[in-house]
Amino acid sequence: MKLRNLALLVLVSALVVPAYGAGVGKAGKWQMTMEMEMPGMPMKMPPISFTHCVTKEQAENPESAIPKSQRDSGCKYTDVKVDGSTVSWKVECEKSKMTGTGEVTYTADSYTGKADMKMAGDREVHAKYTGKYLGACDEK
Repeated sequence: MKLRNLALLVLVSALVVPAYGAGVGKAGKWQMTMEMEMPGMPMKMPPISFTHCVTKEQAENPESAIPKSQRDSGCKYTDVKVDGSTVSWKVECEKSKMTGTGEVTYTADSYTGKADMKMAGDREVHAKYTGKYLGACDEK
């Protein structure tokens, strides 16, 4: 049972990579952090942090603000809305039988957000996102 929970947690982690820009954020280097909680899990997963260079094209595209896997996850994102500096969405993943909602709110140099997911068997996963703008992207 513990292995199954860990597998589910890894699956959800792959789906909720923090957001990229989306017209409400800005191009440049961002530090992103995600914290996940799965009620009933005996241990808490440590926060995941990384940096990412957001391109101008990503920053201008509202679809890019949805936290999602960079690989094809088979999930459908619907009801994507931009209201001021907040992007919200619904998600349904047919293969993993997972559904959920989320939202991210941007300021000039940061963002915060959350996603709430329901999996088969009424398991829940909650994610919190934070991001901080670090400046221009590094030259390659």
